[in-house]
Amino acid sequence: MIRIILTDDHTLLRNGLRALLARVEEVEVVGEAANGQELLDMLSTTPADVVLMDVGMPVLDGLATLPFLRQRFPEVKVLALSMLDQEEDVSQMLAAGAVGYALKTADADELAYAIRTVAAGKPFLSSAIGLDALARLRVMAPRKPAPYLPELSARELEILELIGEGLTSGEIADQLFTSKRTVETHRLNILDKLQVKNTAALIKYAVRQGLIV
Repeated sequence: MIRIILTDDHTLLRNGLRALLARVEEVEVVGEAANGQELLDMLSTTPADVVLMDVGMPVLDGLATLPFLRQRFPEVKVLALSMLDQEEDVSQMLAAGAVGYALKTADADELAYAIRTVAAGKPFLSSAIGLDALARLRVMAPRKPAPYLPELSARELEILELIGEGLTSGEIADQLFTSKRTVETHRLNILDKLQVKNTAALIKYAVRQGLIV
């Protein structure tokens, strides 16, 4: 049985997906989350094989969630499910760790096939995007850095990478043999230099700019 968690901020869509997947053999919906943070919290207590995850969500969106999933739940496969069909959106999600990418316009048969494919660890790309683009999309890097990026110190880049791996300030301090207060100071400096307001926005920005992968 393939255990599924539905992650989308639209309750109506989750209800529709649950009803659709109830008719698919070997698939069981074990939970629902409205954003990436809820998903991460749920996975701590609810094992799953595949996450159907929207790209655009509040609090923590799909792209920002993937680094935390890779670090904390590497065995969980992600099938991105979105209305966005531009190559840039698709390539960013695949490069960040999604195994497959399906469109919300997919029919029941295609979605069922996508879930089974991703659960087996094989890549999937919606036929509406074009299977011939799959090889190209999977090797594309996330969005190229902007012509100018605020300069981060070597230690700030190191801490940013560890934040991207899902480590807390205390865990980063232990790994770098420094104090939690020092890490928090660096974190605030990074937020200020990159002009983002919180950790979720920081991860999203850093992934899109290729600072962390």
